[in-house]
Amino acid sequence: MEGGKPTLPLVFQAVQALYHDPDPAGKERASVWLGELQRSMYAWEISDQLLQLKQDVESCYFAAQTMKMKIQTSFYELPPETHTSLRDSLLSHIQNLKDLSPIIVTQLALAIADLALQMASWKGCVHTLIEKYSNDVSSMPFLIEILTVLPEEVHSRSLRIGANRRTEIIEDLAYYSTTVVTLLVTCAEKSGHNEKMFIKVFRCLGSWFNLGVLDNNFMASNQLLMILFQVLQRDETSTNLHEAASDCVCSALYAIENVAIHMPLAMQLFQGVLSLETAYHMAVAREDLDKVLNYCRIFTELSETFLEMTVRTPGQGMGDLRTLELLLICAGHPQYEVVEISFNFWYRLGENLYKMNDPAIHRIFKPYIQRLLHSLARHCQLDPDHEGVPEDTDDFGEFRMRVSDLVKDVIFLVGSMECFSQLYSTLKEGNPPWEVTEAVLFIMAAIAKSIDPENNPTLTEVLEQVVLLPETVHIAVRYTSIELVGEMSEVIDRNPCMLDPVLIFLMKGLREKPLASVAAKAIHNICSVCRDHMAQHFQGLLNIARALDSFALSTEAAVGLLKGTALVLARLPLEKIAECLNDLCAVQVMALRKLLAQDSSSGKSSDPTVWLDRLAVIFRHTNPIVENGQTHPCQKVIQEIWPVLSETLNAHQNDNRIVERCCRCLRFAVRCVGKGSASLLQPLVTQMVSVYQVYPHSCFLYLGSILVDEYGMEEGCRQGLLDMLQALCMPTFQLLEQPNGLRNHPDTVDDLFRLVTRFVQRSPVTLLSSSIIVHIIQCAIAATTLDHRDANCSVMKFIRDLIHTGVTNDHEDDFETRKRLIGQVMEQHGQQLVTQLINTCCFCLPPYTLPDVAEVLWEIMLFDRPTFCRWLETTLKGLPKETAGGALSVTNKQLTDFHKQVTSAEECKQVCWAIREFTRLYR
Repeated sequence: MEGGKPTLPLVFQAVQALYHDPDPAGKERASVWLGELQRSMYAWEISDQLLQLKQDVESCYFAAQTMKMKIQTSFYELPPETHTSLRDSLLSHIQNLKDLSPIIVTQLALAIADLALQMASWKGCVHTLIEKYSNDVSSMPFLIEILTVLPEEVHSRSLRIGANRRTEIIEDLAYYSTTVVTLLVTCAEKSGHNEKMFIKVFRCLGSWFNLGVLDNNFMASNQLLMILFQVLQRDETSTNLHEAASDCVCSALYAIENVAIHMPLAMQLFQGVLSLETAYHMAVAREDLDKVLNYCRIFTELSETFLEMTVRTPGQGMGDLRTLELLLICAGHPQYEVVEISFNFWYRLGENLYKMNDPAIHRIFKPYIQRLLHSLARHCQLDPDHEGVPEDTDDFGEFRMRVSDLVKDVIFLVGSMECFSQLYSTLKEGNPPWEVTEAVLFIMAAIAKSIDPENNPTLTEVLEQVVLLPETVHIAVRYTSIELVGEMSEVIDRNPCMLDPVLIFLMKGLREKPLASVAAKAIHNICSVCRDHMAQHFQGLLNIARALDSFALSTEAAVGLLKGTALVLARLPLEKIAECLNDLCAVQVMALRKLLAQDSSSGKSSDPTVWLDRLAVIFRHTNPIVENGQTHPCQKVIQEIWPVLSETLNAHQNDNRIVERCCRCLRFAVRCVGKGSASLLQPLVTQMVSVYQVYPHSCFLYLGSILVDEYGMEEGCRQGLLDMLQALCMPTFQLLEQPNGLRNHPDTVDDLFRLVTRFVQRSPVTLLSSSIIVHIIQCAIAATTLDHRDANCSVMKFIRDLIHTGVTNDHEDDFETRKRLIGQVMEQHGQQLVTQLINTCCFCLPPYTLPDVAEVLWEIMLFDRPTFCRWLETTLKGLPKETAGGALSVTNKQLTDFHKQVTSAEECKQVCWAIREFTRLYR
């Protein structure tokens, strides 16, 4: 902090302002100042003093939270000789503050747990704590709090204690686990009716179950398990205690997922959960939804745990199908939130049975899935007094979407056609109320696509009947029937005689505000599937597109309609395409011209994104088949539209969102006509470069990568594209070299490296021979540390592809030149690159990035294995061997094993496995 150590009165003042200042600006200033204090070295001493003074809850909470944060993230700041006194002072604080506030106790408990995990010299911490505090009733709540958070923190992301230390700790905790459970039993027995204590005991037990260190023979016969199920069976158990007990049982079930090695405990839990059925019915009778949801969670967790056995040996032993009966009882509950809890189990069951592909086993599960589908169809019913169309975006709408997904995943067990026919017959033979009809149509729409449409009279009959629905039926029924028609586009494609009645039916919907968007989506689906049949209706589509804004469409539905129109347009004869494309684009171009004229006369700025997005979708999906030598039919139209796009870009050059949409539109225009956009290349690049100097929007870099991809192989364009790259790189480097520049501009990093990667792919020698390459490589090495999925992926791909050009002999004339140039790059940057990559893997990047890093190391090794071996050895020698808490991070054997595994690897995935294992030592 600037100005040295702050005084305690000043800190108190800032904490008071943070919690009580009525002025938001004052709160914000206090928050920033306290944040700086927390990051400084003074935070240790000041927190300790605040906790000693015990002035008020706010200052103690701030201090306890700061202590926890410092121990988690800045433990290395403390010299090892201070660790013991820090421990003693934290234990004294938690003892003194135990009655002030539970949240302060939790923060201090976390601080103590995080310290114990990092402090190698504190041996047997569980034993020490239990010995010190277990005889004092008043210390019991905070002792149990520490014992609860300790196992939770073992796998904490913010503590990088490393695999060696973690293994040591887990072994230590496993050794003392029976002592902890015995302590919890004593607590439970002594608590009488102290509900808060029971909740603490169950939370603590759950935490030890989650770590997976409890001995299952010991637990199977343990008193606590009986107490747990007694609490869940008792009708008078309070909501909070019920939830804590349910969480604990779920943790226990999760912990024994590998049932075979936990048999005694698995048997007890299985019997215990099955005994809760009566209690579930009691909760239903009392309309206690919280408890009902808890029981359903437990039944679902039971089913998930025994899933493998249920599928392998259905109805026998632990494959007892009563688990499914319990879930189907829950599915019968009137509230849809109850059945929703079990969805993940049904997905997994479907997935397992699909992989097994055993008809005899499928037959056993078929009746259960039929009952499930029956319940789901009932849950999907709207209220009889519901008005208007079904809502997609509320909770119930989202539930119906999840039902639709689940039905698609399990329908194979019942048979799509059989189910579809049954559903249809309920509509045909009965005369159900509208809400039942709508729900049945909704489930039919979910499975329509999974039915073979070839020669299927039932499907054709359904389609014929649906399009004849009178306009007097409830609007929700019409809405869902339109959805069903959209899902049946394959059937229409096989029965083109249905196309006219279907389009008449959908046009009626398009003209009604509540049905317009769903009808547009259905037309889009039909255009995508029936492109050839729809060509004869192109004029009708064009008329809709011209009058698009006269229909009450959502933005997405309008764009979808244009996409469908463009897909059909691409199937017209070549000579007609240009004229029709011109017609299709005219509305949007006129609108853009009008906005430009309005803006220049009024001095205001209107938003052109609607029209840019519509043009983009037209260009993106108008992809006619053009033979070699033929002029692309869209070329002339795009040339004519360019001036409007250019003016729009200029007018809004300071607005990143609009520029991004302009670039997207231009990207699809260039992709649409490919080499046919050559006449735009010069003016487009000139404009991009000039705007980028003032407003460095990263989308220009992305657009640049598209141009390099299209024109990089053309000899006559290479120098111009390299000039473009150099002109774009200068402002980019200035932006990224600012403090935290890489972290603050990940999109720019992503798009820059997409651009240079395209150069490597299209014209490597041009790039490698240029003066800019050194700066690009330095930027790439710096950017490897960036923890941003897309940006990091682009950086790694660039480095990998760059080295790869010197590895693959593709028999091109320039291979030797490429190899020599890559050799120079590696000589200059190889050691720095390898060191950076290994350090980045150990200390900066999340595990999902490791396969990309492995590919880069693999390419370096393919290029020059002996030199790579030396670079890796030098890197490994420089890695820290100990953690800040004095624990061993890595042994010499682990270092030499890793070196050997990587350097002797015969394929890239072996490098990846080795890095994955090795980096665990530093996580």
